[in-house]
Amino acid sequence: NLDPLASGVLPICLGEATKLSHFLLDADKGYQANISFGVKTSTGDSEGDVISRASAETLDAEKLAAVLTQFLGESQQIPPMYSALKVDGQPLYKLARQGKEVERKSRLVNFSAIDLLRFQSGVVATADVNVVCSKGTYIRTFSEDVAASLGLPGHMSGLRRTRTGPFDLAQSVTLEALIETAEGEGPESLDQFLLDPEVAIGHLDRVEISSSAAFYLKQGQSVVVRNAPLSGMVRVAEAGGPFLGIGVVLEDGRIAPKRLFVDSREPAPL
Repeated sequence: NLDPLASGVLPICLGEATKLSHFLLDADKGYQANISFGVKTSTGDSEGDVISRASAETLDAEKLAAVLTQFLGESQQIPPMYSALKVDGQPLYKLARQGKEVERKSRLVNFSAIDLLRFQSGVVATADVNVVCSKGTYIRTFSEDVAASLGLPGHMSGLRRTRTGPFDLAQSVTLEALIETAEGEGPESLDQFLLDPEVAIGHLDRVEISSSAAFYLKQGQSVVVRNAPLSGMVRVAEAGGPFLGIGVVLEDGRIAPKRLFVDSREPAPL
C-alpha cells in the first residue's frame, strides 16, 4: 500500500459509467492533511525513517497561516520519490525502496483553496489543513514544502480525501457498511448506494434533444440542437427521456456523439 495513511473519497465506476471515469481523474480533489513540523522522514510521511529533527517551538498559527497563503494559485511541484510515477517503466516508489533517487521533472499544480483548521504548538508542532487542488498534486510534497518555507523539517502525518469532483464524504459509504448490508440484506440491497452517473459530469452544459435526434445520435451521426453552447462537450439527454451520454459541439453548431451509453434507457450506475 503506497499511502497506508490515506483514507476518504474514492468514486467507483461500474459498467457503462466507466466511460466517465477520466472526468473524475481530471477533477479537482479536496484533502484534509495533518502536517507535523520539526521532523523530516525518508518517505515524506510518518511511515518513513526520521532523517532530521529541529525544534518547532517558535512556530505559531499566525506564521503558518501566512505561509499557507503563499501556496495559493499555480506553482511548480517536484513529485516525491515515493509516488507511482514511472521512470523508464519503473515506478518511483520501487526505486526509492531500493535506496535509489532519480531526477524528477517539476509539474504545474494549482491550489484553489487552503484553510488552516487546527494548530498545536510544541517541539513537534502539528496542524490540520484543508486544501482543494488540481489533479496530480502530492500532499506529502506540499507538507514538506510548507515546512521548508518556515525553515523547518516536516512531513505529512495523516491524509483524508474529502472530495473528488462533485463527490464528497457525505455521499460516501464505507467498505464495512457495504459488506454488512450485502451480508444482511442480500447483494441487491447495494443498489441503494448507487448514484446517477450524470452527476459525475454535472459541470458540463446539458442539452435535451428530440427522440428522432436521439435515434440518429445513437447511430453515430451529428444532430442539430437549438440553443446549444457554442463549443465544448455537453451532457445529452432525450427530452422527457434518459440521459444519453456526452456530445461535442462542432464548428457548424451540430452536436456529435463523444461517449454514449450502450443502453441509454438504463444508464450504468456510478
